[in-house]
Amino acid sequence: MAKSSTRCAGIDTGKRKLDVALAMDTEQTDGGQLRVDNRPAGHAELSGWLRRHGVERVGIEASGGYEGAVVAALRRDGFLVAVLQPAQVRAYGKFLLRRAKNDRIDAALIAACTAAVERIRAPADPRLAALAEPLRLLEQLSEDIARLKTRRESCREERIQAHWTAEIARLKRIRRAELKALAAAVEEHADLAARLELIASIDGIGLLTAIAILVRLPEIGQLSRAEVAALAGLAPYDDQSGRRDGARHIAGGRERLRHAVYSAAFAAAFHWNAPLKALYQRLVAAGKEHKVALVACARKLLIYANTVVTRGTPWQTRPAAG
Repeated sequence: MAKSSTRCAGIDTGKRKLDVALAMDTEQTDGGQLRVDNRPAGHAELSGWLRRHGVERVGIEASGGYEGAVVAALRRDGFLVAVLQPAQVRAYGKFLLRRAKNDRIDAALIAACTAAVERIRAPADPRLAALAEPLRLLEQLSEDIARLKTRRESCREERIQAHWTAEIARLKRIRRAELKALAAAVEEHADLAARLELIASIDGIGLLTAIAILVRLPEIGQLSRAEVAALAGLAPYDDQSGRRDGARHIAGGRERLRHAVYSAAFAAAFHWNAPLKALYQRLVAAGKEHKVALVACARKLLIYANTVVTRGTPWQTRPAAG
């Protein structure tokens, strides 16, 4: 395995603290590890410490958003930051046969994993990063509404049903206002607004789904069909070995992006998008299971979005062949 000649560090992220370590192949001194607060003052201390140790590349494990502020701070200070998926770090630890685990050990493992990464993607457009939190709020509101609807349906007392109905209406009002504000924030940037309009032109992709694709797939329009499907976790992987021929399955990818596209494909394949309806019916007629056919529709829907952004022209449904 090739090693990076660039000095690397790894950060294990907690809600309140950051544990930092230099990569194992760098020169170790008493200053090879650091713990700072996960607050602006701690981020400034961390940046200075990394510069004194000649670090250029920093790896950090995604941890439910707690890493966002320090990632932004380090990128502003000129560091190349790789946000690693937990599965990547776990797999690398298994490869190295490392079983011990604590915050400092995890930081060192992340540093070693970062040194082994050959290519780090350029950071996402900071304008899109600023839209991620409002988008998450909208998604959480939708999840809350769905849960309350389930509670209302399982309730037999009219007074409590009325309570849930009122609460659902309140959350829907908040969601409409937040969606309007988020769309306005996108419209402030002509290039993002144009990209959003292209994505939303596809039959079956509503405004919220279009914003989710725009924000959670900033690489859209620059990827191949296979790459865009893989990033969303919608690419089927083979499961074959010797005489064994297992079913292909999807795995990994960006979970919230996949959920948004899959939900849109569910409705589009039955109501709104003629090519997806034809694809779903063809797959089911060929013996594919319902969910397998829907995953294929979700993959195709995301490919449509990537295609219209790549070409810079809105969606057009081809007329059926006579």
